[in-house]
Amino acid sequence: MGWLFGAQAGEDIKVGDPLPALTVPDQDGKPFDLGSYGSKGLLLVFFYPKANTPGCTAQACSLRDANAELTQKGVKIVGVSADKPDSQKEFITRQKLPYPLLADHDGRIIKAFNVEGMAFGFAKRSAFLFRDGKLIWRDPKGSTSDQAETVLKVLETLPHP
Repeated sequence: MGWLFGAQAGEDIKVGDPLPALTVPDQDGKPFDLGSYGSKGLLLVFFYPKANTPGCTAQACSLRDANAELTQKGVKIVGVSADKPDSQKEFITRQKLPYPLLADHDGRIIKAFNVEGMAFGFAKRSAFLFRDGKLIWRDPKGSTSDQAETVLKVLETLPHP
């Protein structure tokens, strides 16, 4: 396998690694450039297996409910799954999610982050926090109902740039 974004394909991205600069459709089917979006400030990228399923809904709603507090701390949020744009749009509408969801139906971002699940095409629940396009924290297991609480605790421990 070739080298991809500083880590060999199939390897976990590590603290200090760059945010993969990939463009995939968002919930509206519009191109979303992840690298540009996360190039400045804090960006939380969270992965979930399937929109509108119980664990994924708990994870997404945890971040929705803490969105104001996370935004106040300068954190932008992006959710990623292998769902198609229409499923992501329905998830946003049904759960009133205030952040974009990326439709990584060809698995390019999922592969770049090495979060491929056991079932074909699904992402493993996980979360990654970037500052100015560099990874500063990762949660390889991902949380469900306490995802936001976990991220807020991490923010308290981070040195200021």
